[in-house]
Amino acid sequence: MSHLNDTTEHAGYAYYGSGLPNLAPPSSEAPKPPKRARAVAALGFSQAVDNSESGLTKTFFPLIAAAFGLGYTQLGIFSAIPMFARMIFGPTWAIAADRFGRKRVLVLVTGVWGLWTVACGFAPNYTVLVVLFAISAVGTVASEPVLNGMLPDLFKQSERGKAYGMVRGIGGGVGIIIGPAIGLFGNDPEGWRYALWTMGAISIVSGVLILLWVPRPAVTSVSVTDDPESGTFRFRDVGQLFRIPTIWMIVIMLPFITSLILLSFYTQFLVDVRGMKVPEAAVVMAVFSLGSMFSAFLGGFLGDLVTARFGHKGRIMLMQVYLVCFAATIYVATQIDSTNRVFIYVATFVMGLVFSIGFSGCVLPIVSTVVPKKLGASAFAFLFSFVQGGITAILSINIGVIADVFGDLQVTFLWFCVVPYLINAVIWCGFYVVYPRDAARQADRERVEAEALAIAQEGEGNTGN
Repeated sequence: MSHLNDTTEHAGYAYYGSGLPNLAPPSSEAPKPPKRARAVAALGFSQAVDNSESGLTKTFFPLIAAAFGLGYTQLGIFSAIPMFARMIFGPTWAIAADRFGRKRVLVLVTGVWGLWTVACGFAPNYTVLVVLFAISAVGTVASEPVLNGMLPDLFKQSERGKAYGMVRGIGGGVGIIIGPAIGLFGNDPEGWRYALWTMGAISIVSGVLILLWVPRPAVTSVSVTDDPESGTFRFRDVGQLFRIPTIWMIVIMLPFITSLILLSFYTQFLVDVRGMKVPEAAVVMAVFSLGSMFSAFLGGFLGDLVTARFGHKGRIMLMQVYLVCFAATIYVATQIDSTNRVFIYVATFVMGLVFSIGFSGCVLPIVSTVVPKKLGASAFAFLFSFVQGGITAILSINIGVIADVFGDLQVTFLWFCVVPYLINAVIWCGFYVVYPRDAARQADRERVEAEALAIAQEGEGNTGN
């Protein structure tokens, strides 16, 4: 998992192509509040469903492994597939949504595409399951980029922050409920099939809700040609990003952010090492999700606090503290041998509570501070979808193989989760050199651009007179 984000998948730290919101003028034909409330509910529900679909194979891998005689290597493959799909098809779906209509595409990938998840439940062997799951993942990764582009069409500028917050809140809340509920199928050896059938059916229902509740966009997004500051993903922008030293440092540190790998294997760890059944492991993961919801808000608050106190160096200091603390929480949650349920639940919640602080409070604000606005979408998509997504996918496959060699997830977590975070705390010393300087340069550029715009507007006013 992401810090791709967290995706939300805990993460929600992946940003995709032209699916990022464009500025749009207010419309007198905006949908009435009740209709918009239903639209937000449908969109939040769809996001939760798609995130839950992509994580089903990890939740139920103990049963799938028993059914087909699989090991950690195959779990790594299942974990990598959504990452590769996110890299390749996230921007593709966003572009398709801009071309053919966001609502149509969202109904397709959330509703109709649920049939592929249903088909996964009928897989007679591992090979067929992987193929069907890969096709299913192509659709489940489309929800966020398309949704991010749809909300600006439904809400005027002053209402968008609340709209995004409500969608993420609904999605997170529904996800916390769906996980343990679907996990109850884990009491049956064939429960993974029932889970896939159920999730596919819920996905189809989600598509119907979008079809019925989400109105046609009342606002036409501003195109890049009309507004050069409205960011869309462009491959040609990547070269410009590497003129910024802080971006180089972000790329260097990303391979040492291994939390998504931890989350990919954590359910299996709870079963193999902690002796839990799948239904209870699903509840533990819901506890982690609950902690991570608070973590995102906590990170934003702490990031602003240390910046006000220490300037640009504040976020670097916070990131280093976070990296050490998260390494410590991983160590406690995975290296201390205990089957005490209170310990497991508390340790997992604390791990979730620390989980998002670094990205929400440090990494994402740092990137947005040093990158020009017109390159913002390209920066987030390149760093956290292409680079981090690719790294995580490759690591997931290799760590699955390594875990099979060690035959022990505890050792794997120690060397590939705890240690990398401690190394990263040292790497972040380099940001003290480049980040304050890059932030100052970007502030100077924005000041010059603002002054030039003010002069141009003044000249137009004088001409009019």
